[in-house]
Amino acid sequence: MKKNFILGLLVILIAVASCSFTNKSFETNDKDKLLIDLITYVLERAHFQPKDINDSFSASVYEDFIDIVDPTKRYFLESDIREFEQYKYQIDDQIKNTDISFFNLVYQRLMKRMDEAKVIYAAILEKPFDYTDDETINIDYKEEPYASNKKQLKERWRKQLKYNALGVYDGKLKIKNRIASGGAAVGGDIASVEITKEPEDTDKAIKDMTIAEIEAAARETTKNTLDEFFDFVDEWERKDWFEQYINTIVGEFDPHTLYFAPDAKDKFDIQISGKFEGIGARLQKKPEGAKIVEIISGGPVWRDKSLEVGDEILKVGQEGEEPINIVGMRLDDAIKLIKGPKGTIVDLTVRKVDGTQDVVSITRDVVELEESYAKSAKVIKEDTKFGLINLPKFYVDFDDYTERNAATDVAKEVERLKQEGVEGLILDLRDNGGGSLKTVVEMAGLFIKDGPIVQVKSSTQDKEIHEDKDERIQWDGPLVILVNELSASASEILAAAMQDYKRAVVLGSKQTFGKGTVQNVIPLDNIVRSNEHGDLGAIKLTTQKFYRINGGSTQLEGVKSDIVVPDKYSYIDLGERDQENPLNWDKISPADYEVWNGNIDYEATVARSQARMANNSQIKLIEENAKWLRDQQDEMSVSLNYESYKSTQEKNRERSNYFKELSKYDSRLTFESLKYEKELFTQDPVLREKRDRWHTDLAKDVYVEEAINVLEDLKLNSLKNTKAKLASVKG
Repeated sequence: MKKNFILGLLVILIAVASCSFTNKSFETNDKDKLLIDLITYVLERAHFQPKDINDSFSASVYEDFIDIVDPTKRYFLESDIREFEQYKYQIDDQIKNTDISFFNLVYQRLMKRMDEAKVIYAAILEKPFDYTDDETINIDYKEEPYASNKKQLKERWRKQLKYNALGVYDGKLKIKNRIASGGAAVGGDIASVEITKEPEDTDKAIKDMTIAEIEAAARETTKNTLDEFFDFVDEWERKDWFEQYINTIVGEFDPHTLYFAPDAKDKFDIQISGKFEGIGARLQKKPEGAKIVEIISGGPVWRDKSLEVGDEILKVGQEGEEPINIVGMRLDDAIKLIKGPKGTIVDLTVRKVDGTQDVVSITRDVVELEESYAKSAKVIKEDTKFGLINLPKFYVDFDDYTERNAATDVAKEVERLKQEGVEGLILDLRDNGGGSLKTVVEMAGLFIKDGPIVQVKSSTQDKEIHEDKDERIQWDGPLVILVNELSASASEILAAAMQDYKRAVVLGSKQTFGKGTVQNVIPLDNIVRSNEHGDLGAIKLTTQKFYRINGGSTQLEGVKSDIVVPDKYSYIDLGERDQENPLNWDKISPADYEVWNGNIDYEATVARSQARMANNSQIKLIEENAKWLRDQQDEMSVSLNYESYKSTQEKNRERSNYFKELSKYDSRLTFESLKYEKELFTQDPVLREKRDRWHTDLAKDVYVEEAINVLEDLKLNSLKNTKAKLASVKG
């Protein structure tokens, strides 16, 4: 299938190369226009579901680009927007004519407004803020209108700056009060005094400050942060902003189609290699900062345990230096600040998912793939042994498939668990964002005799069915697959196939992420016959779509769990359906397959699980926490009155501490490393520490506990072929 698809794509690219790109675009001698011409041509002919570049498309590009360059509406005036609007329905024509007048106008105006903003914030921060005033700020910027004049714009800046300074002011006051009370934090919460991350000698200085001096110091800190931010932005080149414009255009096709400028392509290649120096977290751009969407197992953030998925990074500071505000900053540039050499420290000002703020110091390190590989544990409940395999991603070396990959690693772990005498198996795909299609097909084949696993379709060819053709079954015992809202792509393929075969019980969130598309990276230099403009970068293009063997797409809908267990993300927008411009759900004809011949009583198993969960206090607390987190994220109005602000912060912290009871849960299950791994501990104490920590976390995991309960129920169901022996490792 892949060979056929690539041949088809090459035909398109050859057609592209033989068209206008050695004539029309090169005559302009303008790299920007060449990129517009080249990228849109490829999008229209190679994207799985190309869009008509018409007035509707134009309006979307217009609105999204303005939102990207001024997300908090602190630069443009209403008059600017009226001037920009003349292009609202002309961008489609400009794209077709390689005209970039709209971009040029917005870019030039943005540079002017940013220069004016420097004067505005400097003047505002010269005067004290009155924190006794009863006023609020709305941080739902999408609902805010643009300022109608410069007076309104200055007032918007004043409120934003007061809001920024308020957190610093609060932190310094808490330090002063803590010292005055002999070291005890206000309200008995020592952690709350660390918001500003002041060193010890500064603590002593704060002790002798008056309230007015603390207020002035908070303004000075806020000004220094903004100065550094604008110094950083001043280093951006026009090409950096133009890259954002191109990505606004390609992003209208779907959320996974991206343009990589040469530098970005280099970073993408490093990411694919699986080794980099940083903090070990994947980020997503948000109006209020950078949201953590994945924590890489084994990395600094994973080890530190102070950050979690859903936290938003607001400021980034290098050790001992004032932090830089990354609100409104391009994500790539924010990442540049966060990444750094091994052993250096980065201070992150973070808004936690519960609404509280803190400063977290992370020591950067080399983030290795090792902890992204499959790992297993033996689970002991009374006298029965079960196995658990954790798979963070479907990894593969695309240059050499015989090297380590997810399918062969999982096969080895299954065999090792069999040798340990386990009677049921959990495959944990939570937070697994996907990966190699080939490994999914091979892995699914470990659990069934043979048959189709997934259907793949491109826009120009008939569907292709990917099958397991190996009749050997490596594991024919009870199987539970754990998923959550962050299980995506390849994870959904495997869970869906096992569900369609009725081979496994899927346990977890109401539905998985819902990414049912395939992307290919196309270097643009490979398309043109000659190029005088240097490296053109690459485009990551959505070219195909996954379908379950029952015919339904995993796009948007994901996989619905057989047994739904609430988690903290149950009410937070995280899935594909919450992205911009996702492709639609659809279905095709089903593949020909036979349901697993094991006797799995789904209805009785689900009913028993629901009865257990209805009486589980931990599950009830998780549900309560999930609803509270939703309410916190929905709260868009913040008081700028200090007493009111402090009261809200204290209530949030008390509520957050209440939910810390979740981490004290004990399932009373025993987790052990397998024999081969224990032998490695004598030479690798770090590995022992990692596994001990993992086992401690698993013992607190109510989802794993319920999965073991389900395996026990499945054990009670006699398999039809009770005398069959488990086969050896495939291949």
